[in-house]
Amino acid sequence: MDIQAAKELVIKAGKEVVASGLIARTWGNISCRVSDTQFVITPSGRPYEGLTPEEIVLVNIADLSYDGDVKPSSEKGIHAEAYKLRPEVNFVIHTHQMQASVISTLGFDINSVDAKSAEVIGDNVPLASYGLPGTGKLREGVVAAIKRSDSKAVIMAHHGALCMGESYEDAFAVAAELEKVCAAFICRKYGELTGTIASSLETVYDFVAHRFENKKFAAAPQFEACNSARDGSVFNISAVNGNGEVSRIDIKTGDLVAGDNYPASAELHRAIYKKRKDVNYIVHNQNPEVMAVSKTTKVMKPLLDDLAQLVGGTVQNAVFDPNSTLKSSKKVVRALKGRYGVLLANNGALCVAGSEYDATAVEMVMEKGCKAEVGKKLFGTGKPINPIETRLMRFVYLQKYSKQAKK
Repeated sequence: MDIQAAKELVIKAGKEVVASGLIARTWGNISCRVSDTQFVITPSGRPYEGLTPEEIVLVNIADLSYDGDVKPSSEKGIHAEAYKLRPEVNFVIHTHQMQASVISTLGFDINSVDAKSAEVIGDNVPLASYGLPGTGKLREGVVAAIKRSDSKAVIMAHHGALCMGESYEDAFAVAAELEKVCAAFICRKYGELTGTIASSLETVYDFVAHRFENKKFAAAPQFEACNSARDGSVFNISAVNGNGEVSRIDIKTGDLVAGDNYPASAELHRAIYKKRKDVNYIVHNQNPEVMAVSKTTKVMKPLLDDLAQLVGGTVQNAVFDPNSTLKSSKKVVRALKGRYGVLLANNGALCVAGSEYDATAVEMVMEKGCKAEVGKKLFGTGKPINPIETRLMRFVYLQKYSKQAKK
């Protein structure tokens, strides 16, 4: 394929994977084979939405060498191996898609793919052994998984998935079908445990919430979820499912500056803004999987490496009581120390960041982390990532990738 055409196709794919939720921010990577000896790939640490052809890097398959000042994805070696091992493959997408990420934490292959899905991805999906992002260990695990299966998809332990296709369209079809296969695998396990058919994944989340309920957390008082944003010395707060009414509250005094409503969680948001000068946005997520974990789990240890990177080495669960805002707000703030996310008992989770862009990314990762926690409880398997590795990934993210994402 012509180099320029391949670069344009990768850029198109980048926008599509972000829109579809298969990738966010700078996570994952996309490549297109140019010839038997070269491929083009997305750069390291740059958002997909604004990529230009000049930023897509031409890489030599044999030795991973490249020209120019733009650094290619740190996972270029995995793409090169895919092209070496699969001559028919011309397009590769490394995704961080939701359901495949859940399965990535369980520790085993998917060996039961239905006939229709098998036509797209193969009759099994291998699990590649874990390695830190960008390392030779990760690459070796993926290579071993590709070699022992004819599947077009490989699940990468605690990380995501590699989807390979003969074309751009084929690779996307593999990624979409993989999500269906993984969701069906989860629902099948629910059926084995209950003897009933799950109408949706929400049924699974509800089952886990009740099966593993922590009485202390499940009994915590519920309150209306609100999102907020710092605006100088005040913050704007509004109900997530409200009518759009915005209240402005003074961060220092707690006085209502504008608006008629003083939400129950306003003091909690104010306490976070007072303590955390790095936080400018707070998002309250009450999706079913997040609610399930907030009712069951005291400390969520990262099963996925992007949770360790963006949120922290652990996610604590804290009780916020709208009838005792001062005392309970302090507990939540303590639980949030050094982290960008905290579980709120029986109320979901707060996701915080310095920008709206970052807060949205934290929220996505929190959702995925909670889905993985539900999967762990459902299957009774899956170990968290080594604490030393989680701290290392967090450090690298804060020092490097978060800065790159702002460029």
